Parts: sequence; structure tokens; C-alpha cells
Amino acid sequence: MFVLGLLQNTPLLLSIFSILFAQFIKVPIHFAFTKKLDWSLMTSTGGMPSSHSAAVTSLATAVGFETGLDSPTFAVAAMFAGIVMYDAIGVRYQAGQHAAIINRMRNELAVFFREIKHWPEKDENEKIQELKTLLGHKPSEVFSGAITGILISIIFYTLVL
Repeated sequence: MFVLGLLQNTPLLLSIFSILFAQFIKVPIHFAFTKKLDWSLMTSTGGMPSSHSAAVTSLATAVGFETGLDSPTFAVAAMFAGIVMYDAIGVRYQAGQHAAIINRMRNELAVFFREIKHWPEKDENEKIQELKTLLGHKPSEVFSGAITGILISIIFYTLVL
């Protein structure tokens, strides 16, 4: 009964679909700009469009369709979406920028002090693990994710239901 209820929760399903769609579309978007096919983008954070933004805006839009834009439930969903997107642009993006600088400093020191002669000969397993730099999003990535999520819910509610 519990699982059946989850499968009938349209806002939840649209939100999950929006995440999957946004993660998948990162691959062709990246390819269009770089001419490199990188399937790892499907499971990475950061990048265009923001799957977090797509998920929360899809959820808020679907809740708006289900309960009305004047409902307290929509207000909660809309505020949740705003906070998630603000965090993606602000805190998580800055953390990614800091990680990039720390990685660069660490790599420069490692190369200088220990491995300048042998670094090119090492395989990837021997190299130092780097901090993740794609934690957050640029405003354009959040905006495109938000539009993606909103459009997915609008299309579903106007064409399917």
C-alpha cells in the first residue's frame, strides 16, 4: 500500500524525473560545447543544467497544480525551491571554487617538493585524490535547471492530465 501511494504521487514522480532528465541532458550539452563525450556527468554534481533546481522547481510547480498557488503547501514547496537554488549558487558554488584553489596549491606543492621528476610516469591510482570542485552551480546553471523543472511539470499537467 505504501509503495502504491508513492507511485501515485505525481509531484514526487515529476521531481524524480526532472533530476534524471537534467542529469542525462548534461552529457549532450557538454558534448555540444567541448566535442567530448563524458558519461560521468550523469552522476556528478554541478554542471548545466542544475538537477537540484530542476527537481525543486518541478516539485513546486506540480504542488501548485495539485493544491493551487494560494495553498500553504505550495508556499512551503516554493520556499524550499528558493533556498535550494540560493544554496546551489552561493555556498556550494563557493565551496567548489575553494576546492579548486586548494587543489591547485596542493598539486603545485606536491610537484615542487616530491614528485617533479616522476609525476608524468605515475598512473592515476598513484596520484593524489583531488577535492571535488563541481559542488555548486553558476546562476545560469540554476536558472536553466529551474526552467527545466517548471517546464516538465507544466507539460505534464497540461498535456497528460
